[in-house]
Amino acid sequence: MLDRERSAISWIDLLWLVFLGGLALLPPVNEYHKQLILLAIVVFQLFEGWLVHRLPKRGPAYSVIVKILLGTLLLDHTGGLGINSSYYPIFFLPVVSAAIYFGPIATLAWTTLASLGYLSLLFPVLQDYELDSAGKTILTIRILFFYVAAILVNRFAVENRRQVERLQVLSEKLEETNRQLRRAEADARRAERLAALGQLSAGLAHEIRNPLAVIKGSAEMLSRKVAESEPLAAELAGFISSEVNRLNALVVRFLDFARPSKLELQLERVSEIVDRALEASAASFPDAKVKVERNYAPEVPEIQADRQLCEQVFVNLITNAFQAMEGQEGTLRLSITPEISNGEPGAGVIVEDSGPGVPPELREQIFNPFFTSKKEGVGLGLSIVAKIVDDHHGTIRLEDGAPQGARFHVFFPATVQ
Repeated sequence: MLDRERSAISWIDLLWLVFLGGLALLPPVNEYHKQLILLAIVVFQLFEGWLVHRLPKRGPAYSVIVKILLGTLLLDHTGGLGINSSYYPIFFLPVVSAAIYFGPIATLAWTTLASLGYLSLLFPVLQDYELDSAGKTILTIRILFFYVAAILVNRFAVENRRQVERLQVLSEKLEETNRQLRRAEADARRAERLAALGQLSAGLAHEIRNPLAVIKGSAEMLSRKVAESEPLAAELAGFISSEVNRLNALVVRFLDFARPSKLELQLERVSEIVDRALEASAASFPDAKVKVERNYAPEVPEIQADRQLCEQVFVNLITNAFQAMEGQEGTLRLSITPEISNGEPGAGVIVEDSGPGVPPELREQIFNPFFTSKKEGVGLGLSIVAKIVDDHHGTIRLEDGAPQGARFHVFFPATVQ
């Protein structure tokens, strides 16, 4: 894109050189002041874009003023009387430039200034000559044509700017739509994986629970029978029983993941849910050196939610944040704001920590069941979180662009349809 813009500027510069070079070959050819002024106009035209780019607010005004001054000097050196110079159309340069850079009112003001610059050449003439009616008519026609050109060019320039603004707005909307589409596709893929793995987990869990119950019962019976005669066997049977309990707890988590959620919906304040989750999570890390920053916006709408399940969402996210900052000083930021997603009002919650963050290559996998980067755990925490949010028709995503750490953004709609 930059190459194309640079190429267009080069062609325009070439045209300027050709046309202004043609003026240099016209009489008076030997007037070196004229040639120097034309050279100055060429040089300024070449660097005008740079000036406007470097000084977007003042650059256009400087450009118009310089062109008025150069135009006045050119007319003053291209004829016996500057006001009679055939080069008077050079004042179309500042007029057209003003029409391109400014709005209608400012364009008329700059055109008036350019006209006064042109009429300033009349004052030396009036000391020796008298301006007749024909001269007044000619000057009036020339000045009016300055205004006609200014209005005509400004009309197209303003319309062009409006079209550019419309295209920018459409481009932004299209970009936002594409982002939402990519999120929707990612959510759909995750939902499909969750559904398939949920069915698999449910079947597998049910098949495992029965043998576990037999093993646990047998181990407990064996432990009681050999408790006095075989202490070692009783101890081993105890190990079997405790490990069966751990496996059974894991199976229960599988079933919780696979079982359809039965939401008990009622109006809830998100801030209360987040605060209760923070209190529960912080109790598990009494020695944590974590500074908690709350940024709760006023007038956040209440949401229809299952308090217990939503609290589980934030307990998991906040616990992960504490674990990410464990053993070091860190900051946990909790933000709650009113939001609108896909046309539905609701509440947005951001849980952000200052830990090491999530590597880019793992961002697409963190919500997958059984994926974990921890030494302990089965990787169901964020999967269950995503499932609870989906059951509430909300969204959850790991946002890019966090200065450090991980930033999870959760949205709950105000009503669950």
